[in-house]
Amino acid sequence: MPQIIAHRGASATFPEHTRASYVEALAQGADGLECDVQLTADGVVVLWHDATLDRTSDASGLLHERTLAELRALDVWSWHQAAPPPASHGTLADQVLTLTDFVELAAAAARPVTLVIELKRSSLFSDGEGALEDAVVATLRAAGWDSETGFITGTNVDVTFMSFSPASQRRLAVTVPAERLMFLLDEAADTDLVAEFAPESGATPETVGRLRALIADAQADVTTGRIGGLGPSVAWCRAHPDDVRAAVAAGRHVRVWTVDDADDARFLIELGVDGLTTNRPGALRAALSA
Repeated sequence: MPQIIAHRGASATFPEHTRASYVEALAQGADGLECDVQLTADGVVVLWHDATLDRTSDASGLLHERTLAELRALDVWSWHQAAPPPASHGTLADQVLTLTDFVELAAAAARPVTLVIELKRSSLFSDGEGALEDAVVATLRAAGWDSETGFITGTNVDVTFMSFSPASQRRLAVTVPAERLMFLLDEAADTDLVAEFAPESGATPETVGRLRALIADAQADVTTGRIGGLGPSVAWCRAHPDDVRAAVAAGRHVRVWTVDDADDARFLIELGVDGLTTNRPGALRAALSA
């Protein structure tokens, strides 16, 4: 069976990226934990998906304008309408996680756990200054991460990285071995592609062409092995099954998101993928083991 990776934790059960979501994912037997990371106003690497606060908290505005202390004062629970977490999953005031917290939580499981870290960039057109990538590497090193082995020293926790951004991948490749990197792909219409990855630009033919060229360059990096992994969506795999098979045959790691349906999972297993990212780690494992 492929690795079962919990997408932002057991996020069908508890709010995404919260302590409770990850504790629950481990309790459900997830092989690994996936997260998105961004920088706070005071330079802390924090687990958060959106550029804004609106969807997953009781506040609005941009994440990067808030300090860690301000984020921890927010209600990040009520939007999900989940029951309050059990004591074992942390208090309501203890749910916002830093990358350091994330590593410590995984290490406390005292079993093999893969951490899958997605680095978020506001635009694929930005070459970035590498602030996020550098902060992630520095945070992991402070936690005992060995870039050569990929493991947190003294633990059974290993770390991999992924991004939709070719610039982010190439920045990390200076430090991180190719087999620990993964390029993310989705099957998106031109307008959706622009809205997601170049929101400051209009959906002009030039903008779309530049985006498609960046994606093609990154796919070439996977083909040549400069990036060792491919992280496509279920939709992309359905549209390009031969490309998935080719990546598997070439020895690339292929981990697919977001796989909550057992029929999708079986289709992907037939293609040979070695990782399934899901909001429902326990339920998916049970369905595939039945």
